[in-house]
Formats: sequence, C-alpha cells, structure tokens
Amino acid sequence: MLTDPDRDPARPWLLLLDDEQPPQLIDAREPDFVVWSSLWKRRPDARVRFDLASDGTAGTDLRWTLLVEEPLPDPALLGHLRKRLNELINANLRYTFGQ
Repeated sequence: MLTDPDRDPARPWLLLLDDEQPPQLIDAREPDFVVWSSLWKRRPDARVRFDLASDGTAGTDLRWTLLVEEPLPDPALLGHLRKRLNELINANLRYTFGQ
C-alpha cells in the first residue's frame, strides 16, 4: 500500500487536502523501507520515510519519519505536517484495512 497508495480504489485512504499533492515513490527496498516525495506544495523538500520491521509474528511494525531541509518549518507548520501524517497513516491507512 505504501508503494502504490491508490492500488485498491475500493479502499481509498490517502485522502489529501487542497494544499497537498500525491507523493511520488523516491526509494524503496522490500521489506525494509519506503521513501515518499513531499505531500506539501509549500515544502517540496520534505520527504517521508517509512521503516518496516517484522513484529515477530505475522505483522509489521511501521515507523514514519518526516525529513525536511533547512530552514526548518515554523512550529505551526511543523505541527500541521506531523498531524496530517498521523491522520493519513495512523488513522486512515490502519482503519481502511481493519487494524
């Protein structure tokens, strides 16, 4: 799902706001990580890295990291970017696939 967020049109989860754009796949190595281009037109330098690790059973632990270049976003914008990633990944993606 992270390498192709629109793969299953019956389960849309990457619901973008007006100031956002679909990410491009920058890099990936199965089963370890995926890197997206920026979702935000205001910060085209931003990248989102997803690290994937086995949870020791049949599942996967997911950690996302927001990477930006200098200058860092002001606290309000940084909070917005983090909140959106949290909504998209920790809410939409998980709930869409019943987790």
